[in-house]
Amino acid sequence: MLRIAHDIIYRHPLEKNHRFPMEKYDLIPLQLIKEKTCNFNNFFIPKNLNDQDVLNTHDKNYYEKLSSLSLTKKEVRPIGFPMSKELVLREKKIAQGTIECSNFSLIHGISMNIAGGTHHAFYDRGEGFCMLNDQAIAANYLINNGLAKKILIIDLDVHQGNGTASIFKDNPNVFTLSFHGHKNYPFKKEKSNLDFGFNDFTNDDFYLKKLKEIIPKVIDNFQPDFIFYLAGVDVLENDKLGRLSLSIEGCRERDKFVLKSCKTNNIPVQVSMGGGYSVNIEEIIEAHSNTFRLAQEIYF
Repeated sequence: MLRIAHDIIYRHPLEKNHRFPMEKYDLIPLQLIKEKTCNFNNFFIPKNLNDQDVLNTHDKNYYEKLSSLSLTKKEVRPIGFPMSKELVLREKKIAQGTIECSNFSLIHGISMNIAGGTHHAFYDRGEGFCMLNDQAIAANYLINNGLAKKILIIDLDVHQGNGTASIFKDNPNVFTLSFHGHKNYPFKKEKSNLDFGFNDFTNDDFYLKKLKEIIPKVIDNFQPDFIFYLAGVDVLENDKLGRLSLSIEGCRERDKFVLKSCKTNNIPVQVSMGGGYSVNIEEIIEAHSNTFRLAQEIYF
């Protein structure tokens, strides 16, 4: 059965503005249930996060300041959110959701986190609406508990996963792969194991050509036994922050290729949704829902 982490505990007021349409996190489950792709039994609310699981990835001083709401104004500014107890709790729930999803993936082959993809969070700081790096935390959880030895992180959000790249830069057991907009945020890129930066207005044909060339080679060469997939839909043509020009169908083909590659190679995969800021909320919901539909189609 497809297991989906759903955080329903908090929405920051800033998330309602035109730049950060996070109502998608509530609308996606409603759509999936309405169309009978999923039912209520597919969804779970994560438990409380174990502090040690965070400290295996993040700096203790940073985590304590984040948890106690004592970050300085200078430290808060790059995150983009005013700090609050509820916001930090939500971030912890997201990270725990990805940990629990990883365990489900080991059993069922795949799992999904409706939130997550907080790839701009570094070891010792937050950036770009990200405070704790959920997939990095979960990757270290798997390795530290002997549940995986070699992990591939496929980050296809339109923004480079700079925090993830930095966290694992000296870790030979984790391979970071990022496809992103070359001229998009972050403007100072970190070095992933493999980066591919697309020019503005890149369309389906070129994007999918490079994807289908590169991902099989990485899987063959690195031989991962677990994959994290960040399936941001901010690659769409109408995305306000994306600057690429993929269609809904192109985005669906991207997800289909990644998930089929995981399934064919018998590699468990955890999927976090990442960004999506289209001018049309219905387009965001449709693009994200395609990822869940494909998971059901390919795996169940």
